[in-house]
Amino acid sequence: MLNNKSILITGGTGSFGKKMTQIILKNYKPEKLIIFSRDELKQYEMAQKWNEKDYPCIRYFIGDVRDKERLIRAFNGIDFVIHAAALKQVPAAEYNPTEAILTNVNGAINVIDAALANNVKKVIALSTDKACNPINLYGATKLCSDKLFIAANVYSGYDKDTIFSIVRYGNVLGSRGSVVPFFIKIAPSGILTITDPKMTRFLITLDQGVHFVINAIEICKGGEIFVPKISVSKITDLAKAIGPDCKQEIIGIRPGEKIHELLIGEDEGRMANEYKDCYVIRSSDMIKRFGDGITGKRCTNGFIYSSGSSKNVLSVEEIKSLIKDNLNSENKNSRSNWDLSDVYSNK
Repeated sequence: MLNNKSILITGGTGSFGKKMTQIILKNYKPEKLIIFSRDELKQYEMAQKWNEKDYPCIRYFIGDVRDKERLIRAFNGIDFVIHAAALKQVPAAEYNPTEAILTNVNGAINVIDAALANNVKKVIALSTDKACNPINLYGATKLCSDKLFIAANVYSGYDKDTIFSIVRYGNVLGSRGSVVPFFIKIAPSGILTITDPKMTRFLITLDQGVHFVINAIEICKGGEIFVPKISVSKITDLAKAIGPDCKQEIIGIRPGEKIHELLIGEDEGRMANEYKDCYVIRSSDMIKRFGDGITGKRCTNGFIYSSGSSKNVLSVEEIKSLIKDNLNSENKNSRSNWDLSDVYSNK
């Protein structure tokens, strides 16, 4: 799907963007792979590893998703856009709300306009569990972003060249916002701070997240929110896996933090279908458009997808193995076992 295509990643110097770059360059032969971000130092550091001499397809573009004119120029000739740029830190968004809105909401509008102006074939926007029933500003801006990308299919007309879809998942192991590197950093002190012992989190590795996005690019028809079926960890078990001899100190829940992660709420559950490896939430407009052509098992009334009610809970040893695999993934030509072939298969 990605061979001989031109691909652009917004926020391409972040954790996800770097992992996506690694996997694309190892497994595919794109015509162009453009890393679009506003940090020239991070681009310089990436270019030391993936330079244009050894990887002729790669390009580095300085730019900000707040700048629509720059996006329009950057999207020229692009087939697929993966929109990963966002302000993601919950406390920072609470303290700087207008900045979060400018990047996460206005930036989404600019990506949509630039994609339509250039007839980009597919746009996949990365969402977050915090967009589902949001209780903090970051989550609210990502919910707004999700709604914008879904609505973009309506005013692009579906029969136009550009379609927009979303991938939503939870805590990513090893990303800058993950608790895992924080626990690893403070474990030598002998104390791991826990906000609430009842807390649970979905866990997905960067490799798994990237491969899920690639699968979604291949099959999306526009208007879907793809949600992978992923494992869950109790925060206390995660702490035991990282610092088995550490004391766990309870410090209390932080503002804007949830006890359990929610990837599909009850209201969205009415629009969701279940498949082997994922759930797909479709807009009412998309359901009307496809009608009986939608496959999968319709989720029951009252369905939610929460880390607090999931039965796929990892043991301490399984968490250790997952963290080890994630830390060693840089040296592996990783492949995902996601199978989304049933999402649009014939009944």
